[in-house]
This record gives sequence, structure tokens and C-alpha cells, in this order.
Amino acid sequence: MTRRTLLAASLLSASRVRGANERVNVTLIGMGGRGQDHAKFYSEVPAANIAGICDVNQAARERGAALVEKLTGRKPKEYSDMRQVFDDKSVDAVSMATPNHWHALGTIWACQAGKDVYCEKPASHNIFEGRQMIAAARKYGRMVQVGSQSRSIAHKIEAMRLLQDGVIGKLYLAKGLCYKRRKSIGRKPDLAAPPPGVDWDKFVGPAPMRPFNENRFAYNWHWFWDTGNGDIGNQGVHEMDIARWGLGKTGLPKSVYSFGGKFVYNDDQETPNTQTAIFDYGDAQLEFEVRGLLTPEEGKLPFRGGNTIGNLFFGSEGVLVVDLMGFQVYKGEAHDKAMDVRHQEQRTWDTAPHMANFIEAVKSRKQADLHADIEIGAGAAALCHLANISYRLGRKLAVDAAAMRFSGDAEANRMLTRDYRKPYVVPEKV
Repeated sequence: MTRRTLLAASLLSASRVRGANERVNVTLIGMGGRGQDHAKFYSEVPAANIAGICDVNQAARERGAALVEKLTGRKPKEYSDMRQVFDDKSVDAVSMATPNHWHALGTIWACQAGKDVYCEKPASHNIFEGRQMIAAARKYGRMVQVGSQSRSIAHKIEAMRLLQDGVIGKLYLAKGLCYKRRKSIGRKPDLAAPPPGVDWDKFVGPAPMRPFNENRFAYNWHWFWDTGNGDIGNQGVHEMDIARWGLGKTGLPKSVYSFGGKFVYNDDQETPNTQTAIFDYGDAQLEFEVRGLLTPEEGKLPFRGGNTIGNLFFGSEGVLVVDLMGFQVYKGEAHDKAMDVRHQEQRTWDTAPHMANFIEAVKSRKQADLHADIEIGAGAAALCHLANISYRLGRKLAVDAAAMRFSGDAEANRMLTRDYRKPYVVPEKV
């Protein structure tokens, strides 16, 4: 039997429609804070079986295995390299909670191995990667869901339906807000070697090799361009997705201009803690604000809590405001409150329904069943990447939306992808 025949047989087997009571074997990849959340959420999904966990950090693997056993009563299989997971025929699907720079390559490898994928947001580390993830999902017939859980939250679905039904008339502006307090990460020294049990080469993966630094590890990798995308691509990508969803925009804008800076702190962080982005769609505008420092908007109405995170939509007849607690509609010149809908969900920021939706699509083999298919997730991430490229270059950029490139700007176009460190290369052909 040839290798091609073996691959075809493997994909055919992996693509079968499962019975109603059959559970999907899921392996979790990345067992940091979000990976532990994945374990908790999947343990609540009856159709999912957490069969294994994978992490390049031995301590994280041990913590993850103990957590899964506590939650499910079953000890999961452990892997130190995601390629071992993809080679395991017993694995049906993987759930990726790795740093951003691993999302694309891990997803593509999984698709090539016949695995379905739940991938944390942002879908990709750059725009090229998002395109390749879509291509891999389609070529290999895989279900690929991005962790944009707002797409599975009832009151947000209802708010978006009302917008598209014209509740505030013709939309002309959407604003996404990410005022989330972020403390300084300080400065940490580079070390000659990583801590025992950490495979630093595999952690760095597609990114340029750097000496181990505590600030480039664990959660703070978000604030370095090699591995993260700043808060616009971390918390902000959720609100970016809602903004484009409400506006009804699926493509790229005509132009982008982003500005701001890393103010106040003198630390290792590279990404901005204050950022504004403006996207021109011709018939409407999308604006986005990131603020990690102290701000008077924190916890003020119409939002709740210590952070102000949500979306505002402006139309010819009024305003709709949506956050994790619900949504409000204000109509007319006097801004009279026409609607105040409090959420009905048991938990307002719950990922379990989104993961249950993924598992349902794995069983049905219907891409349309996914609430946040890779094309949706990659589109939201692309806006964050456009903003960051404009911010880093310090200028407004014209966008050729059809070609998914910048118009007449070679320097900006080079930033649509990256130089990958071998052998961790996102391929041109998937």
C-alpha cells in the first residue's frame, strides 16, 4: 500500500460521521492557564473525551494531567511534542492553547494528519498564516473552530441579529473597546539555559531563537512581537470580531491607520499599552481602542466590572451597546433607552458551549455547523494584524482587499508574513 493510499484511508476513517452517543477523543495542546481552562470546559461537554495532553514544559504537563484526572477520573496520555499527537491514530481532534506564533503551524500539521482542530484566538500570528490555515482546513476536509466564543453566546447572537435587522437603522460606525488593566512586566535577565523540563527550542518554534527569558515565557509572551500580537490581538480580537460581525463586514477595509505607544512603563514589553486603530470600509467605519493603563472609563456604565470591554454600534436611528452582561438600545435624538436585555446565560463568558458546538460539528462533518469557522477567526485576526503593521510603521496604509495586500507598499507587504525558523516553517503549499 502506498503512502498516498494510507493517507487517504486515514482521512476517510477520520471523516466518518459518528454515532449520536459516540464520544470524540480530544487532546489538549498547551497546558498553561488557558489550556487548563480548556480542560475544565471540555470536561463539561458530554460528547468530548479528554484523551491526552501535550506541552513542551514538563511541569505544565504534570499539572495538566493531574487536573484532567481530577475532573474526569481518567488519567490522560501525555505528549511532549505535538507531532506525537498528530501521529497518534486514536486522537480525533486537538484543542490548541499554545502561544499565538504556534497556532498556524500546529493547525496545519493537525489538518494534514486528519485531525479536527479547536484553535484559540487570535487564529494566526500574521495574515499569511490565516490564509494557509483556511487552505489546510478546506483541502483536508477538517473542522477548524477558532476560540471566538462570543459567536456561541446567546445575547451577543441576538444583538447582532437585531443590528442586521435594522434596529438602529443604517450602521455607519462600530467601536470596539479593550480597556483592560495591565500591570508592568518589569525587566528580567536573559538566562544561559531554560529551567529544567522546558524544551525551549520547541517553545520558540517558528519564531527567531532568543535566549530564555522569564518575560518571554508563560503569559507575558503576549507582549513580544515574536510570539504575540499585543492586547489588540489578545483580548481585543474578541471585540474586533464582534465589531465586524455587527457591521456585516467579512473582508478587509480600504485603509487602516493605527497609532499609540507604550507609555509610562520602562520594562521589557514591546507591544503598545495604548493603541487606536481606524478602518475605513467606505460606507462605514470601524474604530478600535486598547488601553492597559489606568483610565476613567474602567468599570463605568454601560459596562460592568473592573475593565471596560465591549462594543458600541452607531446607526442612523440610534445606538446599540453590547458587553458580557447584555445589550442596550438607545433610540432617537433624546437617546431614549428602547431596549435593555440582560443576559440569560448561566455564565456570561463561558467557552463550554463554543466547544460543544465544535464537537457537534466534528460529529456531523458539516462546516456550516461551526459558529466560528477558521475563515471567521482568520478574518478578525487579520484586522488586528493590519492595525499592528500600521502602528509599527507609523503611517496610514491603503489596502487592496481583493488581493489581501497593501497597495504600493513593499515594506508593509513584507510584514504580512515572517521569516520562519527551520524546521518550523508554515508552508506555501499546505
